[in-house]
Amino acid sequence: LESRSSAQKRIVTGVSEFDRVCGGGVVPGSAILLGGDPGVGKSTLLLQVCAAAATGGAMCAYVSGEEAVEQIRSRAHRLGVAASPVGLAAETSLREIIDGLKRDKFDLVAIDSIQTLWSDAHEAGPGSVTQVRACVGELVRLAKRRNVAVLLVGHVTKDGQIAGPRVVEHMVDAVLSFEGERGYPFRVLRAAKNRFGATDETGARRVPGSRRAIRLRNTTTGGRRLGQRPAGHGLGRIGGALRPWIRHPGCLPERCRRLANKRTGRRSCRGRGAGFVSVRDGLARGSRGLWGDQPLRRCSTRE
Repeated sequence: LESRSSAQKRIVTGVSEFDRVCGGGVVPGSAILLGGDPGVGKSTLLLQVCAAAATGGAMCAYVSGEEAVEQIRSRAHRLGVAASPVGLAAETSLREIIDGLKRDKFDLVAIDSIQTLWSDAHEAGPGSVTQVRACVGELVRLAKRRNVAVLLVGHVTKDGQIAGPRVVEHMVDAVLSFEGERGYPFRVLRAAKNRFGATDETGARRVPGSRRAIRLRNTTTGGRRLGQRPAGHGLGRIGGALRPWIRHPGCLPERCRRLANKRTGRRSCRGRGAGFVSVRDGLARGSRGLWGDQPLRRCSTRE
C-alpha cells in the first residue's frame, strides 16, 4: 500500500454522460455490466461509446451475439458513427471471442450480451446460470490480465434484476442501469455499484426517434424561467443524486358535481400530491377535482 505508482489514466470515451456515471471515464482493466429493459437503447449506447472512444484514439471492438455485422453497420449509419474505426464481430462462442481479443491489443471491448454467450467447457445452454457465471468469469479475468476495459450488456427479468446468478454483479467492477419510460425520448443512466467512482451520479440522454442520442446539458431549470411557466405548472426537485433534477408537475383543476372531489395523478405519488395540494390551495374544502401529471419530457432542455 505504501508503494508509489502512477495513477492509472482513464479512458475518456467522449460520451460525457457515460463518463460522468463511470466516475470520469472507464478504468482500463475494469468490467462494467450494463442492464436495462428491452428496447431501452443499451446496444445503441454502447455502440456510441465505442465509436466516440475509437474516434479519440482508443482501440475498440464491438462483439454482438444478437445481431449480424451488417445490422450493426446499419445502426452505425443511422447514428452517424459509421466512419469510426471500431472492430465488429458477430460471435457467441466464448473461446472464439477470447482468442480474437488476444490476437490484437484493445483498450475497450463491448459484448452484447452475456446471456447469448456459451462456453464449450460446460454442457448447459446459453443463458443458463452456469454459462452466464462461467462466461462473465472468463471475461473478467481477461480484462484484468490484458488491462482491457470490458463492457457487458445484461438482460433483465420482469422484476428489473439482471438475469442470471447474483454473483455476476459481485464479479464485475461496476453495475449500471439504463432506464427510460417507453414512449418518451429520455433515458437515465444510474450506477448501482462502482468501485472506481460514486454511485450517486446520474446521466441523462435524449433519444429522439431514430436520431442519435443527445446528452442533456441542463437538468435544473427545465428550459423555462420562473416567470415563463404557464398556469398550472410548478417546479420540484426529485432524486437523491448529486446532480439536481427538476420536474415540472402540471395540474388541471375541474369542477366536480359529486360530493367528494377526486385527485388523480400519473407517474407520481398520488397520496402525497393530493395532500400537498389540499394543504397548499385548500382544494379539500372546495368543489374542484384535480388531474396531475409529471412528464419526464419536461425535465430538461435540448442541447
